[in-house]
Amino acid sequence: ASVFGELLGLERVGLDDDFFALGGNSLIAMQVAARLGSALDARVAVRELFEASTVEALAARLASSVGAGGHVALAVRERPELIPLSPAQSRMWFLNRFDSSSSAYNIPVAVRLSGALDVAALQAAVADVVARHEVLRTVYVEIDGIGHQVVLPADQAVIDLTPVPVDAESVAGAAMEFVSAPFDVTEQVPLRARLYEVEAGAEYVLAMVVHHISADGWSVAPLTRDVMIAYAARSVAQEPSWAPLPVQYVDYTLWQREVLGSEQDPRSLVSTQLDYWTAALRGVPDVLELPTDRPRPAVMSNLGALQEFTIDAELHAALDAVARASGATLFMVMHAAVAVLLSRLSGTSDIVIGTPVAGRGDAALDDLVGMFVNTLVLRLEVDGGASFGEIVARARETDLGAFGHADVPFEQVVEVLNPARSQAYSPLFQVSVSFQNLDTPEVELGELKAAALDSDVVLAKFDLDFGFADSYDADGVPAGVTGVLTYATALFDAAGVARVTDGLVRILRAVTTDTQSPVGDIDLLGAGERELVLREWNATDAAAPVGTLDSLFADQVARTPGAVAMVDESMALTYRQFNARVDAVARHLIGLGVGVESRVVLAMRRSIDQVVAMYAVVRAGGAYVPVDPDQPAERIGYVI
Repeated sequence: ASVFGELLGLERVGLDDDFFALGGNSLIAMQVAARLGSALDARVAVRELFEASTVEALAARLASSVGAGGHVALAVRERPELIPLSPAQSRMWFLNRFDSSSSAYNIPVAVRLSGALDVAALQAAVADVVARHEVLRTVYVEIDGIGHQVVLPADQAVIDLTPVPVDAESVAGAAMEFVSAPFDVTEQVPLRARLYEVEAGAEYVLAMVVHHISADGWSVAPLTRDVMIAYAARSVAQEPSWAPLPVQYVDYTLWQREVLGSEQDPRSLVSTQLDYWTAALRGVPDVLELPTDRPRPAVMSNLGALQEFTIDAELHAALDAVARASGATLFMVMHAAVAVLLSRLSGTSDIVIGTPVAGRGDAALDDLVGMFVNTLVLRLEVDGGASFGEIVARARETDLGAFGHADVPFEQVVEVLNPARSQAYSPLFQVSVSFQNLDTPEVELGELKAAALDSDVVLAKFDLDFGFADSYDADGVPAGVTGVLTYATALFDAAGVARVTDGLVRILRAVTTDTQSPVGDIDLLGAGERELVLREWNATDAAAPVGTLDSLFADQVARTPGAVAMVDESMALTYRQFNARVDAVARHLIGLGVGVESRVVLAMRRSIDQVVAMYAVVRAGGAYVPVDPDQPAERIGYVI
């Protein structure tokens, strides 16, 4: 009950309270499983929570697991001389070494500050935060071709916030240029910040950027919170009064490696989970081919744009009802719906998408900045003859299986499966789906007013990335879902992506009305699109000239006698010259008896002479029968 209450933000949780009825979802369920495992000294599968979701039922189900072992406590570790990277960091490090000029893995924050800013207090606050989180002052050096973490003393990672004067028209561009600059993580600490002074003593812009090797999306909340706490303290000449962090990222790295064990040990956690992923993803398609507006480039630019859409409260409530009836979560229902959409768009049934998970199951990680996020690969077979209820049931099993094997990092899964690698697309999946359960704290720095600085720069790591955020009113009644589709502009136009989101909403409305009809029968076309396909694209009436091939050709000779009519490797003929040749051959054929209904074999290779002969036969009144002289004699004989 205490774990439910802590993670759902509730003061009291009763014996009969249901985790999902209280507002629980798939991502929080994974945290519940991890924290119960820590409390009980046992490994708790997330499936247990789905199959016994009340406090009483889950307690009874887990009673026999208490003290069963398998849980390794996350605590401060003795540090080796060479500190390895975490598995998740390893891929970030490789990508940075592969192309250190890329800013695709920068996590930017730009905040407009209006009011009397205490610059010295802000400078000291940022220094406090860098000192507090070792990962923000870590460089990732290369030793014998392998990356290692080197934590620098705080005085070697000073962030200079001396105000840089800039006018109001230029500040947005300057800030975006700053946060888009690449990192070389082997030499530079992964955090940069710059303070722009728009109006002295009245308006500033704070631009901060951290590399993904040291932070993830969930890190924004503790990072922002710590800056605010430190600023509040420094602005009154005090030190921050925060509680010490129980562990640092290096401790997590060493702990994670201990938990996973060695791939050489078949009984280790990493081996058993890799066995699961190898079986689940065997033979997965390299690329999901969607109807794009442009051909896929050889190298993706990672430039993107956003398409926003909404799911109203009524549809949201209907989707929640489908989830409850299926013993699933809203995420699982949306996963099923997106898979149906992708199957219909691609014409294939093997649909693979990715989804991020926080990777912060242990409470010791709640306030820590770091790279904990993992990516799960969800493979779903979408049979057009199946009902949506059946697809949701399959999605539920797929997702529970993936959630139960979420400890092994995505990078190791990719390494073991060894799919085709390309700079044109991401490995294993090209479409992602996520629910935005991130805390987005408002920046409060004393009496300053803070607001996010708008940016036109959008990065797209995948072809399509569906993001959903559900909301509920004070009574817990569904209030609607906000959707944002991030798309690669190298592949899609805004109009094409709008058809994708419109199609998804049509699917959601159809399946909440009738969950039993085949998903292959769902109509994805709007009225305007149906009119376009059935009427406009088939409006092929066109004025055609009246006459025979020979008379139409004669008209062209009269219009452009001096224009080039034909070219081959040996000559070029004008319409007048070409017509003269046709006349000569036609007279010869007439002399040989060719006339109406005559059929004349042309055993000739492609050339000007072949085309002259075609027109000459027609002018003589006959019909030509082309024969390839390089075909076997039996074939030519059969044609003749």
